[in-house]
Amino acid sequence: MSVIADLTIFPTDKGAGGVSAYVSRVLTVIKNSGFEYKLSSMGTTIETNTIEELNVIVAECYHVLEPDCARVYMTIKLDIRKGEPGRMTQKIASIEEKIGPVNH
Repeated sequence: MSVIADLTIFPTDKGAGGVSAYVSRVLTVIKNSGFEYKLSSMGTTIETNTIEELNVIVAECYHVLEPDCARVYMTIKLDIRKGEPGRMTQKIASIEEKIGPVNH
């Protein structure tokens, strides 16, 4: 199975000074998960093998913010498909076959 998630999570109670310190905490959780991921300016895409694995990562991401964040915003988009993992890379490759290299 392949579970591709597009995750955005950040605190909303830290003012206009930026939230990169908090997003860095979240990205450390994702990075340490061992699953393939790609950071973008608007979120992070992660590919796991099961929905349960994804749920663990999402919960850990929240828990690194919860101690000192009174309000956390999170969105998750999922693409779940039976079959082999590696679709995160395959999806980009399929587009590049049609139009050439893309910025990623």
